[in-house]
Amino acid sequence: MIKNLVILFLVIAPLTLHGQHKVADVVFTNGKIWTVNQETPTAEAVAVSGGRIIAVGSSGEVKKHIGSGTQVIDLQGKRMLPGLIDNHTHFMSGGFQLQSVDLRTSKNEGEFARLIKERADRYPSRWITGGDWDHDNWPGSNLPTKELIDKHTLTTPVFVNRYDGHMALANSYVLKLAGITGQTPDPPGGTIVKDPRTGEPTGVLKDEAMGLVYRHIPDASEQEMIEAARLALAEARRFGLTSIQDISSGADLRVYQILKAKGELTARFYSRLPLYQWQNLANTGVKVPFGDEWIRIGSLKSFMDGSLGSSTALFFEPFTSDPGTRGLAMDIVSDGRFEEWAIGADKAGLQLSIHAIGDSANSLLLDVFAKAIKENPVWDRRFRIEHAQHIHPKDFKRFAQLGVIASVQPYHAIDDGRWAEKRIGYERCKTTYAFRTFLDSGVKMCFGSDWTVAPLNPLLGIYAAVTRRTIDGATPQGWFPEQKISVKDAIEAYTINNAYAAFEENEKGSITVGKLADFVVLEEDILSIDPVKIEKVEVAMTILGGKVVYDRSSQK
Repeated sequence: MIKNLVILFLVIAPLTLHGQHKVADVVFTNGKIWTVNQETPTAEAVAVSGGRIIAVGSSGEVKKHIGSGTQVIDLQGKRMLPGLIDNHTHFMSGGFQLQSVDLRTSKNEGEFARLIKERADRYPSRWITGGDWDHDNWPGSNLPTKELIDKHTLTTPVFVNRYDGHMALANSYVLKLAGITGQTPDPPGGTIVKDPRTGEPTGVLKDEAMGLVYRHIPDASEQEMIEAARLALAEARRFGLTSIQDISSGADLRVYQILKAKGELTARFYSRLPLYQWQNLANTGVKVPFGDEWIRIGSLKSFMDGSLGSSTALFFEPFTSDPGTRGLAMDIVSDGRFEEWAIGADKAGLQLSIHAIGDSANSLLLDVFAKAIKENPVWDRRFRIEHAQHIHPKDFKRFAQLGVIASVQPYHAIDDGRWAEKRIGYERCKTTYAFRTFLDSGVKMCFGSDWTVAPLNPLLGIYAAVTRRTIDGATPQGWFPEQKISVKDAIEAYTINNAYAAFEENEKGSITVGKLADFVVLEEDILSIDPVKIEKVEVAMTILGGKVVYDRSSQK
C-alpha cells in the first residue's frame, strides 16, 4: 500500500512541484508585508495556490514557487496586510442606502427638507427610507419634525432614520398610514415623540415605536436586493474588506447564496440572524460556525437597549442632558424573554452577539452571560457584546473573566465624541469607547464599522482608534487620549481578532501558510506614516482567495 502511494506521488509531483517546491498560481513579491503572525511578523512576498497561502517569506525564498504558469504581481514596495474584516455591518441596508437619499450631509433643517423634496420630485409616490440624518450637525441640534417635509411629500411616504438606526422621522402621510395619533400609547421599549404643546406626534419614533411603521413598508423584490448587494460588495472591495460579519435576515442570506452561485460574491460572510429564531436553528442542528469558507451562520443578534444619540441607551444614572430618563431597556429584556432565549441558544451551541450601549445594559448582559456559563455545559462559546460603548469601571474585569469579546466600532468615538459629554457628562465619558482599557484588562477586542451608522471604510476606523480626533476638529490631541491604541493593535482588531470572534482564526486573519489568501494592499504604509494621515490612505488592491477583485490603478 505504501509503495503504491509513493509511486502515485512521483507521478503527480511533476504536475504540482517546481524543483522541490509547489508551483503557485500567483505570487505577490517585493512588498512590505505585515503578516499579523507573531512567529514571522514581516515578509516581502507570498505565494498562493488553490486560493490558499503556500509560502510567506523573502522575495528570494518565495521565488522558488514561480513556474511557467504563475502570475507574478510586483507590489512595488507597498504595504500588504491580511484582508480586513468588518465585525458589524447592516450590509444590505448599506446597498440600499447607496441608492437612496443621503441626509448625513445635511447641515441644517432647510437642507434636510430640500434633499427629501428633490428625492420626492424625482420619484413621486415611492417610499423614501434610509437617509441617516444627524440632527447634532444642525444649529441647535433640534430633532426634525414632520412639518419640515409635509408640504413637499403630500403623496410620498417618508420614513427616514437617524444614522444610529434608533429613531426615524415619519411624515404625516406615513403617520396616518400607520394609524399613529396623539392618543397612540408608547409601545414597550419605544417612544412616540409628541409635541408638548399639542400632544400630537412630531413624526419622530424611537426604537420599538419604529415597528409601527416598518410593517407597512413593502418588501424589496429579490432582484432589487441583488442589485443592492452588488453595490455594497463594490463598496467593500474599494475599502479592502474581504470578510463581512453581518446582521442578516433570511432573505439576505438567500441573496448572498445567489451571488455565490453566480461567482459574484467578492467578500466572505459571517451572518448573525435574530435571536428569536434560535429554536429554529437549534432544531435543524445548526451550531456555530455552520457553513463554508464563503457563508457561515450560527451567531445570533439581539438588543439590550437603544443608542446614546437617541437618549435610549440604558444607564445606571439619568442622562445629564435629560434627567427624566436613564434610557430604555428593550421590551424582551424587561419581560424576561431575552434571558430565556439567550440561555437556550447558548445551550444549543449558538453564539450570542448582543447589542449593548449604556453601562447598565452592558452590566445586565454580563449577568446573563454569567448565568448561561453557570447553567449550561462548558463549550467554546465566545460571547460578544456588540458596541460595548459605555462601560462601568467595575465591569472591565468581568469582560475578561467571562471571556466576552468587546465587538466595538471605533469611528463612533470620533463621531459621538462631539456631543457625548453633553448627554452623559465628563466622568462617564472616561470609560466610553475605552479601547486602551479593554486591552489593558485582557479583553479580546475586535473592530468594525456598523455601516450604515458609520462609514464602511476600515482605515477610518483605524484612524479613529489611534488618534481619537473628533470629526469636528475640536480635539486634535484626541478625545480622552488615554484611550488611544497603536496602529498594530488596531490592525489586529480588524484582522486576527475579528477572525477569532467568528471562530475563523485558523482560516483567516493573518498571512500564514495554509490560510485563505485574502489580502489588502495600501497606497501608503500606515505603520510608518503620521497616524493623522491614515484617514486619507487609499486601497491599492483587494485580493480574495489570491484573485485581485479590486485594483485602484484600473479605476482611474
